[in-house]
Amino acid sequence: MTKLNTLLSIDREDISYTDYVALKDISLSIKEGEKVAIIGQSGAGKTTLLRRLFHLNPEQCAFVHQHHVLVPQVTTFHNIYMGRLERNSVFSNLRNLVKPSASVIEEIRPIVSKLGLADKLFNRVGELSGGQQQRVGIGRAIYQGGAVVLADEPVSSLDVIQQEEIMGHLVSAGRTVVSALHSVSLSRRFFDRIIGLKNQVVLFDLPSSSVDDHLLSELYG
Repeated sequence: MTKLNTLLSIDREDISYTDYVALKDISLSIKEGEKVAIIGQSGAGKTTLLRRLFHLNPEQCAFVHQHHVLVPQVTTFHNIYMGRLERNSVFSNLRNLVKPSASVIEEIRPIVSKLGLADKLFNRVGELSGGQQQRVGIGRAIYQGGAVVLADEPVSSLDVIQQEEIMGHLVSAGRTVVSALHSVSLSRRFFDRIIGLKNQVVLFDLPSSSVDDHLLSELYG
């Protein structure tokens, strides 16, 4: 049996947001290939935990922000291309800003096609709807690559049908994915492991098949 590498690990750590201790005595690890959902009520510390995981190894993590964090004045192409800015030379980045190269366009085109944005590749992001902007943020993380994709409510601006489709693309594109979600159904369907946060601690950390209605009632009750 192949032993999976541990990519991110926290050991009995208090995690703060500004000056507030949001999570206490947290211990968990993320192994290569895992699909992990983090659930809990609003304010439970899901985003804080994701940010802490990101800062453990930012070079190997791609982050999908809940509020997009895009540049509205430039196109879908350019916002997705920004996922690899640090990998390219200044000259290459400037050239693609002014006149995108055919090879880079062909790298990005399949990503936007899967996300339903093929006809928006050269539209300014500021002209897109909130749901479309959220998909651009997902596209940027997919294009960036890295060992781990961390996603903060990545499909919250989409309708139910789009949520299922786009979540499927995100989970399949990332070798290892950790996502904060409000949707229990998405957590159960797309993730192998679910972490429940409540009252500043990890209430449970279990395979998704073991998270039953009793546990969910305790988490959200």
